[in-house]
Amino acid sequence: MHKRIAIVQINKQGNNGGVVDTLLREFSTAEIVDLHDVARHFQSTAYDAYIFVSALGICVRTIAHLIDDKHSDPAVVCVDGMGKHVVSVVSGHVGGANELTKTIAHILGADPVITTLSDCQSTWALDTIGERFGWIMSKISINKEIALFVKGEPTALLLDIKDEGTEWMESNLPNNITVLYDINEVDAEKYKLLIIVSPFLYDNVNIPCIQYFPKVINLGVGLARMASPTDEVCKQLLDCLKINRISCKSVCSVSSVVEKKKEPALADFCQMLSIIPSFFLSEELAEVEVPTPSDTVKKYLGTASVSEAAALLQSKGGQLILSKQKGTNWTLAAAVSHEHLREGHIEFVGAGPGDPDLISVRGRRLLETADLILYAGSLVPEELTHCAKDGAVVRSSASMALEQQVELMADYHRRGKQIVRLHTGDPCLYGAIQEQMALLDKLGMHYHITPGISAFQAAAAELKSQFTIPRKTQTIILTRGEGRTPMPPLEQLHLLARSRSTMCIYLSADIVEKVEQELLMEYPSDTPVAVCYRLTWKEQQIFKGELKDLSSIVRSNNLTLDTLIVVGEAIGNREGLSELYSSHFTHLYRKAIE
Repeated sequence: MHKRIAIVQINKQGNNGGVVDTLLREFSTAEIVDLHDVARHFQSTAYDAYIFVSALGICVRTIAHLIDDKHSDPAVVCVDGMGKHVVSVVSGHVGGANELTKTIAHILGADPVITTLSDCQSTWALDTIGERFGWIMSKISINKEIALFVKGEPTALLLDIKDEGTEWMESNLPNNITVLYDINEVDAEKYKLLIIVSPFLYDNVNIPCIQYFPKVINLGVGLARMASPTDEVCKQLLDCLKINRISCKSVCSVSSVVEKKKEPALADFCQMLSIIPSFFLSEELAEVEVPTPSDTVKKYLGTASVSEAAALLQSKGGQLILSKQKGTNWTLAAAVSHEHLREGHIEFVGAGPGDPDLISVRGRRLLETADLILYAGSLVPEELTHCAKDGAVVRSSASMALEQQVELMADYHRRGKQIVRLHTGDPCLYGAIQEQMALLDKLGMHYHITPGISAFQAAAAELKSQFTIPRKTQTIILTRGEGRTPMPPLEQLHLLARSRSTMCIYLSADIVEKVEQELLMEYPSDTPVAVCYRLTWKEQQIFKGELKDLSSIVRSNNLTLDTLIVVGEAIGNREGLSELYSSHFTHLYRKAIE
């Protein structure tokens, strides 16, 4: 969002003053600028956004002789005096006027008017997409390439790494885009434009091209003591990257051993890259297995590697894409973390409580791009997998043993495929992923976890209850009764019940009599309870009552699997006020009312 905003107010007639007051209140960095002072401020670049509250004609006549280039002009937005329409006037993409227009329209309940072609076509804004995802663009002026793109010319999208931005691209492809993963697949006869997202430099591209450099390269640097001249060392390091086709624009970290913390050459190199260096103890580096260890380095520093070990450590055990390169008085290595490599990957995804709309946006995107979806069929609705892409394999794990599940995932992982292991609720709660991860660790497979909404959160929503009530209960206990799987001695239900907190009890409907008996040892018999069956599913049923009737509620309704029991005064409670919205409770965004 813009840091410095000027609001140009023409008069205070009608609703005009109200619009200005609202904008001043919503934008803490905004201030009013007189119409006659706009030219002076424009030339001094005092503000990076101007909001005219006026007729569009007044706005245009005021700035027409001041605008220069979209890469340097501030954002200009015009709001009519009644706050009905918000128009993006100048620097829609690069300056951010389009986004500011949408923001103001939401604030005022107005209609946004945006006329840039890519927005009208609901396609990508190539001049700002890099900024959105933290990428650096290969060149400043891309008007020719944008023209080809918005005309719908056949376009190749080359992706050889992955991050949030590339995942978004693959999930939001315009019709004229074809995704490729190898530069050799780019056919100049077939495509009129090439878009590249890569940390690597590509030469001899013979069609119009835009490249974005994502920040994914972790450099490890070793230096001789007081390596000099520093400018020559820096030049050699940059040349080494270029020779190995690695863009310095994609460097996200530079690290070394702590003994090199005061080396001038390293400081200058990092300053050139606008990066704050990080340092590791020699003991930490010594634990990293590297392909090219050095006995000499080990003799003086206690570790057989600096550059390779530092790069690998900083990339969290990633993969070396540049093994140790040696100069006169330096060494250099580069690594990329596994999350950015286009290799086999397993993502454990929390499906939420059941309703397909309650999965996270990231979870849905992963499902849409996965090559294999392995879902817990007995607990997860099949509808959640209906967004799978064409050609994806979708399998239920309901009838599969653990070893069979891991074997299937391992097969796809070895082939460099993307796998989603879909679990009910949030995987951290009774999700049985620990044993899967243990096997994946042994096999050296890479995985990550995307959280989901748990049943206890869905229960609170369906019960229209806040489970933490001021001065009554400030704790939520998530647990289960003791059935075939023993509970730890200190986590017996009657011990946990002593706090009389809000308790959410999973997997315990079949032993409800024992649960009721233990809870009554501490909770009053009239404590509210809610028995929630298949929360957010089409078959959802919720039964309310008192603790003394808990077992009869469960048995009379034949509830067994997919049942959550909630106990506590928080159910349906409307008493107890927090201080958060008190007029006398001050915080960063609000002063006390006198």
